[in-house]
Amino acid sequence: MTANSLLTADDPFEARVEHQPYHGKRILLVEDEPLICQFCVKALRNSGYVVDAAGDGTTAWIALQLYDYDLLITDNDLPTLSGVDLLKRLHAACFVLPVIMATGNYPQEEFNRHPHLPPATVLLKPYTVAKLLTVVNGALGATRNVQERWLIPDLQRLTDRGRQSSNPPFAE
Repeated sequence: MTANSLLTADDPFEARVEHQPYHGKRILLVEDEPLICQFCVKALRNSGYVVDAAGDGTTAWIALQLYDYDLLITDNDLPTLSGVDLLKRLHAACFVLPVIMATGNYPQEEFNRHPHLPPATVLLKPYTVAKLLTVVNGALGATRNVQERWLIPDLQRLTDRGRQSSNPPFAE
């Protein structure tokens, strides 16, 4: 996988520029380690998700601007643009998207400096397929529940709850 390639939902091993039409929950996976990327893409697709993969933060940022995703799973240590920098761009652009940071190196200092940035969930490496799927299902389920109850008071309650805790839950 080249540093600036976007792997689309139908072909995890060959860099492509095409984007597949939306047929279900679409996930953007950002991982620069090819074996981890292939492992995650296969597990997610076998579970019925539509998955695009990017090997660096810049490619992921471009994909996020071009396509609609239901979930972003990103490593932090990436070429060209880190996971934290990707979160900063998402925040600045007012993207509403659940994020799972799947990383071996949780950037606590960075999140202490920017308390609005922590992802919804952190998945520490190494993790199992079962743990990945549990965390993904939880993140997408939480999003679905919020969308089903889209009322201003509910949004305010969620916003207030998010301010109370600046640390994201860790997936153990």
